[in-house]
Amino acid sequence: MKKQHLIALDLDGTLLTNEKTISDRTKQAIGNMISQGHIVMIATGRPYRSSKMYYNELLLNTPIVNFNGAHIHHPKDTGWGNFHTPLEHKTAKRIIQACDEFGIKNMIAEVQDRVFLHYHDKKIIDLFTMGSSQVKSGRLDLLLEESPTSLLIYPEAEKVDQIRTHLNDTHAELIEHRKWAAPWHVIEIVKSGLNKAVGIQKIAQHYNIPKERIVAFGDEDNDLEMLDYAGIGVAMDNAIDELKSLSNEITFSNNEHGVAAFLEKTFSLPAHK
Repeated sequence: MKKQHLIALDLDGTLLTNEKTISDRTKQAIGNMISQGHIVMIATGRPYRSSKMYYNELLLNTPIVNFNGAHIHHPKDTGWGNFHTPLEHKTAKRIIQACDEFGIKNMIAEVQDRVFLHYHDKKIIDLFTMGSSQVKSGRLDLLLEESPTSLLIYPEAEKVDQIRTHLNDTHAELIEHRKWAAPWHVIEIVKSGLNKAVGIQKIAQHYNIPKERIVAFGDEDNDLEMLDYAGIGVAMDNAIDELKSLSNEITFSNNEHGVAAFLEKTFSLPAHK
């Protein structure tokens, strides 16, 4: 057997098509990788509740990185460990109050799979809860009584840069923040020092896989550390320019079976049937 590799997959814009599905070709390639003894895992900014359907669809039995590294766990092995690193409550409260003054469409705090909304919004509830009944709405600075796994700020588009500048000026040593792509323009905030690479490193150590045998796929700025850390960082053709510039390889887009195409070529997998 070829030397065992760890394959780390971002979801949106990478593994998933724009329709939020996994193509049959990609599923076959991943299944073949698992059959050959390689470790395939998901590393996403999503919480587990909105990534578990893909985890199950791929028949995975590996740890997963959720919330960009703020939650690292094994869905099928509670003994593996459950590493949850939330944002400090006082910091979160100050950010919520400041962002409210800037003018926002909404703010969301997530405590693992519990969701708290600043303003009740059925569209956002449907999108973010994924069927969870653990949803509360109200002023976040009053409603949130514990440290959140992440904060999502949903500002007016023209306020994004202003808010990110404020976060850098005021909380740079305490938080990491990323911006989602259009049409949302959401700013996602987690505790300082957290990113997908932190989770991948922990999981690679568990499987005794060296850095040079880690292959990571991504497309957005929350994948930067992951691709930089991996022995082979693969950017999708639809990736942002910054990610492409630091990646080792560029594959086809998420709508063109980019993950499958790279795995088939690199690991000499059987052609798609």
